[in-house]
Order: sequence, then structure tokens, then C-alpha cells
Amino acid sequence: QVQLVESGGGLVQAGGSLRLSCVVSRSIDSIRTMAWFRQAPGKQRELVATITSNAGAINYADSVKGRFTISRDNAQNTVYLQMNSLKPDDTAVYFCNAVPPIPGPNGDAYWGRGTQVTVSS
Repeated sequence: QVQLVESGGGLVQAGGSLRLSCVVSRSIDSIRTMAWFRQAPGKQRELVATITSNAGAINYADSVKGRFTISRDNAQNTVYLQMNSLKPDDTAVYFCNAVPPIPGPNGDAYWGRGTQVTVSS
């Protein structure tokens, strides 16, 4: 069984910053692409940022480009998301996972509980 534990969320005013962390209970060294996703109330989960194993390729959703920075520490099995200049539209539960998501024994993907980010105007 694989666990993904996200942390670092909270309530912040617009323009503020947060740094999210995601610790994976297995080695991520062999996982080519790790990512952050988010899901706002009433909306589908969306991809926010991706990073390859050697950080050679990093991509962001247009909505967060220039404000968010994804990074990973393979030795610590941890993925980070630095979020600056936060906007109310960034309010969501944030999750990390591999791309494609890490599969469980029955085929369903493992997901963590996520971390809530709330940005007030």
C-alpha cells in the first residue's frame, strides 16, 4: 500500500504565499513524473504542475504560471509546491500524485487526503 501525505495548506489572504509538501511512502526515484492537482468545490480535479524525475521538464497550468513552483527531492520521497501571489481562485484541496496516478492492487489509484488551501479576498 502506498500513502501520499500532503501538508502545508491553510488560510491566507490574497497575495500571500504557501508552501505545500507531499511525502510518498515509497521511493519516487523511479517515478518519472510527479504532479500537483487541485479540486475546487463543485469542480473536477485539475492538473496544476508536473515535474520529471530529474527536473528536466516542468510544466504548469496557465492559471498558475509565473506564480507557482514545483520541485521534488527524490532522496526524501517528497514533492513541493511553492505558491506565491495567491488568488481567491486558487482556493481548493491540493493533492499530489504521479502521472499517471500510482495504481493500487485493484486498479484504483492511490490518493492522499489532500491539503486545503483557502485564499481570502
